[in-house]
Formats: sequence, C-alpha cells, structure tokens
Amino acid sequence: MPLEVIIDRCVRRGIDCIAVTDHDKIEGALEMQKLAPFKVIVGEEVKTNEGEIIGLFLKERVPPLLTAAETIERIHQQGGLTYVPHPFDRIRGGRLKEEVLEEVYEGIDIMEAFNSRTTLLRDSEKAKAFGRAKNMPLGAGSDSHTPIEIGGAYVEMPDFEGPNDFLDCLREGRIVGKRANPLVHVPTRIVRTLKRLRGL
Repeated sequence: MPLEVIIDRCVRRGIDCIAVTDHDKIEGALEMQKLAPFKVIVGEEVKTNEGEIIGLFLKERVPPLLTAAETIERIHQQGGLTYVPHPFDRIRGGRLKEEVLEEVYEGIDIMEAFNSRTTLLRDSEKAKAFGRAKNMPLGAGSDSHTPIEIGGAYVEMPDFEGPNDFLDCLREGRIVGKRANPLVHVPTRIVRTLKRLRGL
C-alpha cells in the first residue's frame, strides 16, 4: 500500500498511532515516521527459521532466517520490543512454532491476543490464555495488507513515551476489533505467488 493511502485511512478512522511492520524491511516504517501526522512505531515482521517475530521500536533492520532466540536478542540489543503475531493460527503459515514459543517465551515482551486475519476464534483465545498465563502484556493487530483492513483491530491505551512506557500503558489497554472476512487472504496469496514467479 502507498504510505499516503495508509495515512489517509488512519486519519479518517481516528487512529493516532500505528506500528508499521513490513516483512523483513523497515524502510517503509522509517519513511512513514517522517510523513505521518501521528505517532509511528518502526517495526519489522521478521521471518526466523522457526516462524515470525515482530520487532517494535527498531532502529535498524533485523536480518531474516536467524533462530527465534537470535532474532529476539537482535531486537533487544537495539532497545526494541518483541511481539509474537498470530501465534496459534492453525490456518496460516509463518507462525512461531509452539514448542519454540515455550522455549523462548521469557524473551517475548508482548503476545498478540487478537489478530483480525486469524480465522478461528479459538486460536485467538488460546493466544490470550497463553499470554495471561505467562503474565505478558497483550496486543492486537489488524495485520492490514489492504486499506480496508486498517483499524480492524487495535488497542485503546494511554499515550506513551518509548518502549518501556509502551509496555506499562499496554497493560492498561483494551483490545477492540473484529475478524476480517477470510477472503482478505486471497489478494495476499496472489501477490505472494506473483512475487515468487518474478523471483522477488
């Protein structure tokens, strides 16, 4: 999505803070931070060799295909926070393997308890229960790949300054959102297939 489209959609929906977490890149997030009239958290959805982990409050890109533990360390080394997206989504690939999650949970700062693109509600409930059992702050994300999805899920929380304050405020937050129509996955799969065919 063009950054201007994202900004316009956020302004229209009254969203005053977003985390931009492109796959294995932070350039878009850095550019968005310069353009947006609201707060932007620089993030990256990192493809580890054991599943995906999001880094938030990043200053530099984390390389893909490291182990989950190495990825967590790289994120923390630059003062960032670790966030596990769609952890128990059985339909979607890319989730962090459950046995790995159990091994590295002490290095995870935030558990995503609701993701708009998670089709089965019980998978979201399992993520929420896991996060609560480990006393983690719970997050939510629209996981937007198209403009219409922006704002599908979010957390209402106090304003914050920096990563540590963010965690404290997140604990006070309230998750709001609804599941997206499962058909939103179709355009994503088409784009992914086209990229593979073009060798990108």
